[in-house]
Amino acid sequence: MWTADNVDDMMGNRRALEGRVAFVPTMGALHAGHVSLMQAAKQLADHVLVSIFVNPTQFGPSEDFTRYPRPIERDLEACRAAGVAGVFNPTVEAMYPADLLPCDVTIPALATILEGAARPGHFAGVCRVVAKLFNIVQPDVACFGQKDYQQCRVIQAMVDDLAFPIRIAELATVRESDGLAMSSRNAYLTAEERRHAVGLYKALSAAKSLVETEGETNPAAVESAMRQVMVSHHVEPAYAVLRHPRTLAELDAINPAVTGGVVALAAGKLGAVRLIDNMVLGRG
Repeated sequence: MWTADNVDDMMGNRRALEGRVAFVPTMGALHAGHVSLMQAAKQLADHVLVSIFVNPTQFGPSEDFTRYPRPIERDLEACRAAGVAGVFNPTVEAMYPADLLPCDVTIPALATILEGAARPGHFAGVCRVVAKLFNIVQPDVACFGQKDYQQCRVIQAMVDDLAFPIRIAELATVRESDGLAMSSRNAYLTAEERRHAVGLYKALSAAKSLVETEGETNPAAVESAMRQVMVSHHVEPAYAVLRHPRTLAELDAINPAVTGGVVALAAGKLGAVRLIDNMVLGRG
C-alpha cells in the first residue's frame, strides 16, 4: 500500500493504476463503519483508494477542528489490513495553498436546512473538498456511509448537476450492538453519555414503528414522539424530523408509496457532544 501526502504524488500514483478505482473519502479516526465502506468498495472496482484528511473548511470557528482525533498510524494500518491500494493523506497546505483563490461549491436548497442551519458554511466546505478530491483521485465510484444522510444528498446533487462521471454508492449505517451509529465523535462521550446516546436510535426506531406498523400519517405526531424519546434518554434534541428522502423537503403527510419512503433524521447533544443519526422508513 502506498501513501501520498501531496497532490502531485497522488495524481501520479493514480495514473499508474489500471482498471476501475473506488474511492472512500474519510477524515480519519477510522472505525468499523469506515472499514465496511472499504470492503464494499473492493467489490465495486479493481483498486480501492482512501483519503484521510481533516478538512478545515467544513468546521465552524467554535467546532472541534483542532481536537478532532488524528490517529494516523492506526488508520494506515486499518487501510492496509482492508487491502487498500493507496492512501491520500495530504497536509492542509497541500490542499489549500496560501496563494489559492478559493471557490464556492454549494447546493443552496440542501445546504441551509437541518445540519446546514446548525452549521453555517459546513456543506459548502464539504462540497469544496469532495469536488477537489474527486478531481485529484478521478475515481469511477465513491463510497459514502448513509449515517451522514444529508451529506449524501448534497454530494449526489453536486455530482448530478456538475456532471461528475462518478457513481455514488451509499452504504448502510454500521451500528454498535445497542444500535448507536458508529461515529468518530463517539470517542468524546463519557461513559454515562455513551449509555444515553442510544436515545437517538431509540427515537428513530419509535418513528419506524409508528410509520410502518401503526400507519401514522401525521408527521408532527411522529416528530413529537421522537423528541420525547430523546429527552427521556437525556439527549437534548436539536431536531427530530421526517422529510422527503431525496429533497429533504418537509412533508404535509406521510405517504411512503408516493415519496419512495420517508427519512427520519435526528440530531442531539449529550453534554458538549453533538450526534446525528437517521433511518429511512417505509421502503418495503
